[in-house]
Amino acid sequence: MPLLLGIDNGLTVTKAVIFDETGRVLSTARRRVAQSIPKPRHVERDMGDLWAQTAAAIHEAICNCPRPASEIVAVAATAHGDGLYLLDQTARPLGPGILSLDSRAGHLADDWMGDGTAETALHRTGQMPHASAPSAILGWMRVHDPDRFSRIAHVLACKDWLTYCLTGHIGTDLTEASTSFTDVQTQAFAPDILPIFGLETLAQALPTIADPDQIVGTVSADAARVTGLTQGTPVVAGLHDVTASALGAGGYGQGTVAIVAGTYSINETVTALPVTDPRWFCRNGLRRGEWNAMSISPASATNYDWFLDTFCGPERRAAEEAGRAFHAEIIPEIEDALSRPSTVLFHPFLFGSPHGPDASAGFLGLHGWHNRSDLLRAVIEGIAFNHRHHVDALRDGFGPSAVRLTGGISRSPVFAQLFADALGMPVSVSDTDEAAAWGAALCAGSGVGLFTSPHHDPREMDALTRQYHPDQAHVAQLDRRYDVFNQVTKVLSPVWPRIEALAKAAE
Repeated sequence: MPLLLGIDNGLTVTKAVIFDETGRVLSTARRRVAQSIPKPRHVERDMGDLWAQTAAAIHEAICNCPRPASEIVAVAATAHGDGLYLLDQTARPLGPGILSLDSRAGHLADDWMGDGTAETALHRTGQMPHASAPSAILGWMRVHDPDRFSRIAHVLACKDWLTYCLTGHIGTDLTEASTSFTDVQTQAFAPDILPIFGLETLAQALPTIADPDQIVGTVSADAARVTGLTQGTPVVAGLHDVTASALGAGGYGQGTVAIVAGTYSINETVTALPVTDPRWFCRNGLRRGEWNAMSISPASATNYDWFLDTFCGPERRAAEEAGRAFHAEIIPEIEDALSRPSTVLFHPFLFGSPHGPDASAGFLGLHGWHNRSDLLRAVIEGIAFNHRHHVDALRDGFGPSAVRLTGGISRSPVFAQLFADALGMPVSVSDTDEAAAWGAALCAGSGVGLFTSPHHDPREMDALTRQYHPDQAHVAQLDRRYDVFNQVTKVLSPVWPRIEALAKAAE
């Protein structure tokens, strides 16, 4: 039975997962990849360290696998989308990689909203530029870091850098190519698009585009030496992690909103037509003639992790040191808070929002009789409400009738039911370990003929799926809370820039 390797690189952790052809996980290894924040709004990572940690994770996964590396028949990578990974003329990193949490270009994206650039981009590329879009970061770099800008030879995404390290191939795939510069109709690069952003000098720096399951190279001798992979193992182009997560969780398709509740609030649905709207990105799907409508913001489950780290740190560390799951231990607190009325609301905008770069997080409706459980409930509700903001947009455009939820938060039945009630839609959760890595592995298997296509998941998905149906009494209650959440958002919108200005005034 052949094996597949899926590489999944997030914003803090890089993972290597070995699957057999039935989708069963045989071995998993993780390595943290350090972030650096050299100045406010700059979120970066060392590209050499990213590859070193990924190679180490692959090596560990192979060492821990009960079967030899020679049985791995194909490899694929997926990684965070947007951001920027640049190479110079010698194909060496041109400075650190820029993560999708970076917001240095936020005000440039705002300026483009006012001068017509964003509207033109929406018409031609299917999306308006945002703070971490390659278009905005490159536009910022052209003005603020012209020396680095002048030396750009290759514009890549995160997983493209990993593919290059594995194979020596410089390129991208269909899903990743559409983050800024593809024609929304033809799904290919077009000569008039770079000039929209003042980036026409980068025409030769755009990579070639392959299908996600297209073999683009093989594991090189150097990569084999540091990873333990067999030299010559086929490597396919891979795909954007948003699409990979939906594919691996069984939620990639028309009529379903695939939700990933992680660092980003990711909400996406597949469409057979390129429908554009400022509320979502119309990006390429797995195949030409297929599009993926994504409505996203950096405002999801990391708010919950931040709360646990900040306000439950000693308890969490003690539980983990004793081998206990702290997440499971704190669920009864949240259930208790959900069982009683509360005035506490939370805007989950610690790391970004769909409301511009100046929006910030905050609790509202706090009184002296509230306790930690009330705050935890508000955090989880706020995360669900932010997802609803995006899901409502997709409902307007495409009328999906169901939700497939994935991400760490989905493992809790309490949270999954809360999402069903907050969205007023049936929510399904699949028992899928490492959904994004499995999505990449499906592409790898398709590339070598193991599967008919990436859509042909060999698992029995019905047996792996649990359904959550909205409780109508809770739906009505959460509708009222969501209305207040939105009203407060509108009231705060003109105040958030003034709050941000307080830090500048103190400098």
